[in-house]
Amino acid sequence: MTSRLTTLANGFRIVTEDMPGLKSASVGIWITAGGRHERAEQNGIAHFLEHMAFKGTTTRSPLQIAEQIEDVGGYINAYTSREMTAYYARVLAEDVPLALDVIGDIVLNPVFDPKEIEVERHVILQEIGQALDTPDDIIFDWLQEACYPDQAFGRTILGPAERVAGFSREDLTQFVAEHYSPDHMILSAAGAVDHDAIVAQAEALFGARTARGSALLEPAQFRGSERRVVKKLEQVHFALAFDAPGYRAPDVYAAQIYAMTMGGGMSSRLFQKVREERGLCYSIFAQSGAYEDTGQITVYAGTSAAEIGDLTQITLDEMKRAADDMTDAEVARARAQIKAGMLMGLESPSSRAERLARLLAIWGRVPAPEEAVAKIDAVTTADVRGVAERLLEADTALALYGPVRRAPGLEAIRQRLAA
Repeated sequence: MTSRLTTLANGFRIVTEDMPGLKSASVGIWITAGGRHERAEQNGIAHFLEHMAFKGTTTRSPLQIAEQIEDVGGYINAYTSREMTAYYARVLAEDVPLALDVIGDIVLNPVFDPKEIEVERHVILQEIGQALDTPDDIIFDWLQEACYPDQAFGRTILGPAERVAGFSREDLTQFVAEHYSPDHMILSAAGAVDHDAIVAQAEALFGARTARGSALLEPAQFRGSERRVVKKLEQVHFALAFDAPGYRAPDVYAAQIYAMTMGGGMSSRLFQKVREERGLCYSIFAQSGAYEDTGQITVYAGTSAAEIGDLTQITLDEMKRAADDMTDAEVARARAQIKAGMLMGLESPSSRAERLARLLAIWGRVPAPEEAVAKIDAVTTADVRGVAERLLEADTALALYGPVRRAPGLEAIRQRLAA
C-alpha cells in the first residue's frame, strides 16, 4: 500500500492510502493547532472548539450533522491533543464524499450559536469535573504541568474551569482565524478511497481559502518539578516522568524500546518485580511519548499509602539496574511488541488515516512502514542501556495524588537515582 500526497496552491495537503479489499474508509481533517498553540488566556479553547464543531454550521443543524452520517451507518467524532485537533468519520466507500462534505462544513462554516456555546460550556465543565474525580486521569495532567511549568506545553488540554467559564464567541472565532487556515490543515483518508476524487472535492471546498503562514510556537523545555495533592483516597497515585527524546531525535526508538522493557506489558521488569513478585500494586506501567521538540518517559502506579515507599524504591532500583544488565532477549521482545503494535494498527483504516496525518505533520512526507521497522530493528542492547544511563541523570518530574504524606519527594528520588 502506497500513500499519495497532493498539496493545493494555498498549502492545504491531501494524503490518502488505498487499502484494497476494504468496503469502508476513514476520512478526516487534522489541524496543526492544539493545546500548546494556545496563549495562557486561551487555555482550553482548542478543546472548546472541538466540542462546538458538531453544534451547527451555516447549512446544517446539530441534528442534521449527526443524522447525515448515521443515516448511512457511519461514525463521526473529534479529539484535541497538545499538537493537533482532528475531525474524522468512518463510512462505507460510497459515502466518502458525504463524510468529507460534512467534515469540511463543520471546520469551515461553524455558526457558534450563543445558546449552543452555553450548552457546550456546561458539558465541558462537567468533563473537567469528571476528570478531577478520576485520579488515574487527572494525575497525568498534573505530571505534564510538573514537567513543563509555566509553559503552554504544560497546561491541561481541557483548560481550567474558570477559564472555560469565561470564553466568548469572539474568543472562539479569534482562535479559528489564527489557526484554522488551509496551510495548517491535512486531509487524510485511508481504506476504500479514490485519491483523485478526494483531491477534486477538497479543491472545491478548501481551494479558495487563503493561507496564513506559520504561527510562532513556544519551545517546550522540560523543567522538572513536583505536584503533590493530598486527598482521602484508597490509593496513592504515583506518576514519574523523565526528559526523553522528541520524535526527530535519533534515539527516539531506543527510548520506546526501553520503556517497553521496563513497563510495557506483563513480561516487563516493573510488572514482574512490583506486581507479580511483591504484590505492591494492581496497575503499573511505563511508556514513552514523543512530540515535536521534546519527549517523556513516564512510569505510573497505584498503591497503598503504606507501600508507596517500597514501590518507589523498587521502581528506581530497577531503572538503575537496567543500565547495567538489560539483556538482548528483553530488547528483542520489546522490538517485536512495538513492531507488532504498529503493523497491527495499519490494518485499521482509522489508525492508518491518523498515521498518515501525523507523519505528514512531522516529516512533511509519509515514510513507509518498512522505514520505521528498519529503525526499530537497528536499535541495539547497548543503545537501550545508553538510554537507561542517561535517564539516571535526566531532569525528572513527579506527581502524587491521594494519601501521599509518606511518599518520597522528588529530591529523594533524584538522589537515589544518582547514588
